[in-house]
Amino acid sequence: MRSQEPSEIKSDILFRVKALYLFFIVLVALVLLRLLYVQFGSRETRINAGRLSHRIFRTDTLYAQRGGILARDGEPLAISIFRYQPLFDFSSEGFVDSLTFRTQSDSLARLLAAYFGDRTPEQYRDLLRRKRVEGRWTYRLSEPRDTVYYRDEGILPLLIDLAMGRAKVTERVRDTIRRHRPTPLFPREVDYGEWEVLRRYPILNYNMGMTYTLAEYDRRIYPQGDLARRTIGRTGSSGTYGLEMLFAPTLAGRNGFSVRQRIARGFSGRVADAEHREAADGADIVTTLDLNLQDVADKALRRQIERQNADWGTTLVMEVSTGEILAMANLGRAADGTISERENYALSRSMEPGSTFKLATVLALLDDAGMSPDKEYDTHGGDYVRVGPADKIRDSHRGDREVALKRAVAASSNVYFAKAVWEYYGVTGKKQQFSDFLRHRLGLGETAGLDSLGERTPSVTRDWKVPDPGVMLVKMAYGYRVRLTPIRMITLYNAIANGGRMIAPVLVREVRRDGETVERFHTHTLRERICSDRTLAIVRDCLEEVAKTGTASQFFRDTTRLRVAAKTGTAQVTSGEAGHYLGSMVAYFPADEPRYTVLTTIETRFQPGKSYYGASLAGPVVKQVADYLYAREHDWSARLRTDGPRRYPERLKGGDAAQLRTVASRLAPRVRSEERRGWGRAAVDSLARVEVTPLEVTAGRMPDVRGMGLKDALFLLERQGLRVSVSGSGAVAGQSPAPGGRIAASDAAQLTLR
Repeated sequence: MRSQEPSEIKSDILFRVKALYLFFIVLVALVLLRLLYVQFGSRETRINAGRLSHRIFRTDTLYAQRGGILARDGEPLAISIFRYQPLFDFSSEGFVDSLTFRTQSDSLARLLAAYFGDRTPEQYRDLLRRKRVEGRWTYRLSEPRDTVYYRDEGILPLLIDLAMGRAKVTERVRDTIRRHRPTPLFPREVDYGEWEVLRRYPILNYNMGMTYTLAEYDRRIYPQGDLARRTIGRTGSSGTYGLEMLFAPTLAGRNGFSVRQRIARGFSGRVADAEHREAADGADIVTTLDLNLQDVADKALRRQIERQNADWGTTLVMEVSTGEILAMANLGRAADGTISERENYALSRSMEPGSTFKLATVLALLDDAGMSPDKEYDTHGGDYVRVGPADKIRDSHRGDREVALKRAVAASSNVYFAKAVWEYYGVTGKKQQFSDFLRHRLGLGETAGLDSLGERTPSVTRDWKVPDPGVMLVKMAYGYRVRLTPIRMITLYNAIANGGRMIAPVLVREVRRDGETVERFHTHTLRERICSDRTLAIVRDCLEEVAKTGTASQFFRDTTRLRVAAKTGTAQVTSGEAGHYLGSMVAYFPADEPRYTVLTTIETRFQPGKSYYGASLAGPVVKQVADYLYAREHDWSARLRTDGPRRYPERLKGGDAAQLRTVASRLAPRVRSEERRGWGRAAVDSLARVEVTPLEVTAGRMPDVRGMGLKDALFLLERQGLRVSVSGSGAVAGQSPAPGGRIAASDAAQLTLR
């Protein structure tokens, strides 16, 4: 018996040890399971962990600054600048001390009232105090969830509740959190310079703690206002269009992000080992627009629309050799009468152009049909006439009868072109050949390449299965039953100015990033040649005649200053309200070596005392643009060649002897003069030597002014009291009375220039 007791004791101890081990193992397992549940399975833990992580770590978006849109010389047309607005948190701990708040808010109210001037100090003070009261005791309930707890805490009540199955109670709870409402206080956003001043004011200098956050906004600014608005475009709540829309991805750049850790209220630091991405600012777009020229075109067009009470208009300026658009003004009248850039009419208005389309007709007749420029037709002096199946065709002017091509273009004869097209394409059954030439050879069946900006496709028929094909053909000859946008029309005329090479209009020169060019846009050729050299020479001569003696002569007949080639056009608008007209003028200059092509198109309605013909409606705008370019450029005159044989003048006009000697000494190898003052007459011999002989001027006798320029001759004769009439141009070739004859004040004198 005694030998078994130690063995039982030993077994009992071993059992107890095992039980204890098992207890601890189960306990540890339960603890581990609880930890795993708390870590991964508990919804409340996840909520609290997420809230804590959100309060400690945050991911800030680093906003990229939008690129700018610049004029050709780098002047800003659209730029982005940062604006700032402090957002106050009136529930923050910094506003708890009422006495300090009253003192600081009174000072801030006075300073803000003086700076912004939109409220009195008392109003700012009341606003600050009211916002503090509203924000101080505002709470919100968040994260609703079920919480389970024991009904009783005592051992005995707990055992009783367990026995009765009512030990645990489930209750719906929510977190109560003070509401932090960001409240703007400034009446507007401020720029960086303004913020540098305002941040020194009480409360804004953090002397009451972190009471606000500074909101930063990237705002789009258009320094030139409404100038070229429809071309540059807009972005934001007013819509996205123009270059802002077309180059949106390039301008926008790419936003970045940064992970930051909270250090104290209002302070945080960038987490070094977290993933970050820096923002990449947008690139700049450099346009072809000339800011000064755009302003001139805009003002000239605006004045003409106001003067003529017109509906809308567009003015385009294109550089001949490159196709770059130097100005694109689009102005329209609103219902209240205000005039602004309402629509890009240059691209969106595809309309019957009228007589400006006759250029395409001339090219077809000369280059495709082989018509001679000497071909004459009777235009019936402005009377109505029937051409083929089309009746009631007339010219807008009277007087012309049998005319050839040059005069027909200068006078813009509808009858001439209607007859010519009917003879060469109607009678012969070659209507399709006519439209094919327009569509394919001249490219008038396609856009000029600005589709992405809203350019509408031209309408030139390819199917003659219409009820009145003959009438349609005749009307197409002078610009009806076809539709072209102004940008497509200027592209056609620019091809003539460019030696027959048609190039697409260019609005953007390059893309820049950090001042470096990353992409350059080059000239794109639409048609290498639209006509033969012979046809080109004839057409250019015809367009020059329009400016010298034709429908544009009232603006450009003075060829001693600037030689211009032009065409006018008037079309009655067949869609919309009756009585509306479309007036246009296209011109390129200088005519011998073209640099610029200018187009103006204006739509108006018939009004007594107002213009609706193309010359008087659009001409003044084209003239003002041409005058500006002429005055701005310094090398319009052809440069003198220094190589080759030296040349001398064959004759010189007489006049002031001193001025005559100065001019002659610059142009001739030798000058001889008996007198250095007074009036003189110049003679050039076969060796190009100039001899200046004195001109006797005696009171009461008619001086000999033959060979003089008009300016000097008028001075001499009017000083004698004569009433002078002049005919011709050049130097004085004849005079009446004869030299030396007796004259008296108020006598009449006649000068003939040649």
